[in-house]
Amino acid sequence: MRPYLLSECSWRELETKRYELAVLPWGATEAHNYHLPYGTDVYEADAIAIAAGEKAWNKGAQVVILPTIPFGVNTGQTDIYLDINMNPTTQMAILKDVLTVLNRQGIHKFLILNSHGGNDFKPLLRELGLAFPKMLLSSCNWFQALDKSQYFKEEGDHADEMETSIMMHIQPHLVLPLETAGEGKEKKNSISAFREKWAWTERRWSQVTEDTGIGNPKKSNAIKGKRFFEAVTDKLGLLMYDLVQADPNQLYQ
Repeated sequence: MRPYLLSECSWRELETKRYELAVLPWGATEAHNYHLPYGTDVYEADAIAIAAGEKAWNKGAQVVILPTIPFGVNTGQTDIYLDINMNPTTQMAILKDVLTVLNRQGIHKFLILNSHGGNDFKPLLRELGLAFPKMLLSSCNWFQALDKSQYFKEEGDHADEMETSIMMHIQPHLVLPLETAGEGKEKKNSISAFREKWAWTERRWSQVTEDTGIGNPKKSNAIKGKRFFEAVTDKLGLLMYDLVQADPNQLYQ
């Protein structure tokens, strides 16, 4: 049993054990091209949170990793079979309930480890910060923690070379042969402001991509995945450690 994983702890251990930071991994259940499973974001959230939590724990940080939430915001994928949508209002309700427990029991530092690009927790945490003023609320997107171009050749953001390589490292038996994968070609929006990304509209997934992927996965391999996985979990482990060490009243220098 790993003492930083709530799902593996027993009541006997937790009678006297106390944590300073709770980490909530949050994924999604959705199609990932033809070669990756629907649970890709969940598998990644689990593995990255556990590995980063272990690294923080070994540095002396009293961190607890909560069970991963498996559903995310998929409002742009309503016509993709069995892409499960969880509305932001539902996410707000879940977060409020979780934070109510943590706050009542004295865990006042909280980090969402986000594994899905459709999730946007900033506005939710802004509002929840007013309801829980004693808590330090934060979120991170692990997939933005590093410069991907230093690890991978192909650009993309969904079932791409990065995600495929990570899955080849952490769940190789769930990755189908790369010859079965689509090329992940993305159709660009016809409105220049959206292409330039200073204006935003939701992507309609079935119109943007033919295979549900964005980014060519053909150059993926497990060696690249392991290298990136170790680097990103090093960085996230340091974030967890820093949050445990931080004084919320003296965050700014």
